Amino acid sequence: MAAKLSDVLAEAFAAEGCEVLFTLMGDANMYWTEAMSRRPGMQVVNVRHEHCAVAMADGYARATGKVGVASTTCGPGFTQIMTALAIAARASVPLVVFAGDSPMLAAYYVQQIDMAPLALATGAHYIAVRSHDRALDNVREAFHIAALERRPVVLGVPMDLQKQAYPFMADYIPSADYLPIPQGPLPDPAITERLVQMIAESEKPVIIAGRGAKLARAKAQVEALAGQCGALVATSLQAKGMFHDSPWSLDIAGAFSSDFAREQFAEADLVIGIGVGLGAYTTESGYLFPNARIVQLDIAPRGLWQGLRTADLHVRADAATGTAAITAALRERGITKPGYRSPGLAEAIAADRPDRKEFAIAPGVVDPRKAIMELDAIVPKDWEVVIGAGHYFGIALTHLRGRAAERYHVIADFGAIGNGLPAAIGVAAARRDGKVLLIEGDGSLLMHVQELETVRREGHRLLIAIINDGGYGAEIHKFRANGLDPALVIHGRGDLAGIATGFGVRGSAVTSLGGMGRMFEAHQAANGASLWDIHTDDTVVSRPYRRIHYGEA
Repeated sequence: MAAKLSDVLAEAFAAEGCEVLFTLMGDANMYWTEAMSRRPGMQVVNVRHEHCAVAMADGYARATGKVGVASTTCGPGFTQIMTALAIAARASVPLVVFAGDSPMLAAYYVQQIDMAPLALATGAHYIAVRSHDRALDNVREAFHIAALERRPVVLGVPMDLQKQAYPFMADYIPSADYLPIPQGPLPDPAITERLVQMIAESEKPVIIAGRGAKLARAKAQVEALAGQCGALVATSLQAKGMFHDSPWSLDIAGAFSSDFAREQFAEADLVIGIGVGLGAYTTESGYLFPNARIVQLDIAPRGLWQGLRTADLHVRADAATGTAAITAALRERGITKPGYRSPGLAEAIAADRPDRKEFAIAPGVVDPRKAIMELDAIVPKDWEVVIGAGHYFGIALTHLRGRAAERYHVIADFGAIGNGLPAAIGVAAARRDGKVLLIEGDGSLLMHVQELETVRREGHRLLIAIINDGGYGAEIHKFRANGLDPALVIHGRGDLAGIATGFGVRGSAVTSLGGMGRMFEAHQAANGASLWDIHTDDTVVSRPYRRIHYGEA
């Protein structure tokens, strides 16, 4: 019996290294999904919402560095994934989405829609499979673009084409055989000399590393450069934790900086951004370091980014090899400077607190900052931590400490809520050892709460901490800052623990501090997923929100 195209395409995906498929089946992708399920070693995760299929593949890709794979059917199945595609595109996450398309030969099909413009509008690439002759080439191209350009690719495959017999020998060469060898471009010698001179003239330098430095695994090189010129170090939001073990780290630069860190940035006379966009949030639109000359070292530097002039000098180079070349040039010229570094400053950094403001906490609820600190103390540092978007994430990301950058997965690139849970499932599918903590908001959880059933069915020992302020916290605080009644966005806390229990996940409410240690021991012993509904006081405003929306200095 001749193989069908769906079988041959499944073989090609397996040859590309796909081991986990996140899918919601419908008419246009169910035959291919079934063929995938027959591949040896293939794990097929059947999700409850198409958006979540792509969001899970996104989390899987972030955790593994591989190309994530998801699948949807055509029409309404496909239109559900626009937000997830946009998030992956903004975050430079490599994905391939097998999107079953409506039949080519049908006179009319109720779910027909032109998928290409929708995919392209999100920043994803789109490839239409329209013949047997090019089908395998199309798969190879999809994986090649996803890996090389680090972005999502949608592969549109008509359902009637999938069911046809494949007339050729299935001789597939995977995209990895075509990928260029990874290279680390070195900076131009003349530009290097200019930067070396700027460092020689600097007395208070700061280095900010971003996602590019994280992907390039440039921690050691950046720390060597910082040591050579006496710089303090910081990161963008997406590289949080890169210098967690350095006594010279100011943690996250920008809106999430502590008051003490902000003072150091204000005194800086040179800021070197390595693998970082230096956009509005990281630089507070340029006001974070008003007296500094700015340098951007990046594999693709931009002079204008998010409406801002990014730097006074741009160095086109790889974050790791480029930084090492700058350090070597400094050593060759005998330039070693103390810069900011002194024993007193190291002590001040160690004593710094992200937020010192006191709030009156009502009975039956807790201070979310102290809840995050308690979580941070009991969850081991080798766990993956997934954090969604919302008001609470400004508290989580400023109060978590002592974790490597590779352990953080911040799903906030498009500013969309509701993505933490599916992303955490993707990370859990990659890790498979239960060492995954999700910190999410109550409103975000309820957007895709149905995936708790997926957590139970897949057997993930996920720990879910819901920072529950009884409403949409971001809007609560923005309304109050503008003198408006927040009642429209306060919906009450409900019984999230009971909802979780109904889905087969152990649910518990947290209304006081000090008991999470015992709860964690119970979670570990239960060999299943747990959801902690942490009731937090909605009068506590995060430090970033107080600065941005309340004008607090």
